[in-house]
Amino acid sequence: QVQLVESGGGLVQPGGSLRLSCAASGDISSRYTMDWYRQAPGKQRELVAAITSMDYTRYADSVKGRFTISRDNAKNTVYLQMNSLKPEDTAVYYCARGTVVGGRYENDSWGQGTQVTVSS
Repeated sequence: QVQLVESGGGLVQPGGSLRLSCAASGDISSRYTMDWYRQAPGKQRELVAAITSMDYTRYADSVKGRFTISRDNAKNTVYLQMNSLKPEDTAVYYCARGTVVGGRYENDSWGQGTQVTVSS
C-alpha cells in the first residue's frame, strides 16, 4: 500500500475550475493505474477518471470534455483538472491506486478525500 493525500478542493462558482492533486508517499508509476472517484451525499461512489501506467485515460460520461487526469511520476503525483464545473460535480473526491491481483482489478490504497463544492 501507499499513503495518498488529496488537496485542491474548495468552493467554486458554476463554470469555474479547480485542480485536484493526489500526492503519494510511494510508487505510483510502475504497474499501477490511478483513479479519481467522487461521492456526493446520498449517492454511491463513482469513478470519475483513471490513468494507467501507460498514460491511457478514461472518463465518466458526465465529465468527458471537462475534466483531465494526468500524472507526474517523478513527483509521485496525480492531478485532476476540472473545468466548466457544475453544481452536480459537488462531492468528496478521492484518489486511489489500482492494481490487478489474481486477475481482478482492485484499489489497494485510498486518500482521505477532498471536498469540492460548486455553488453560486
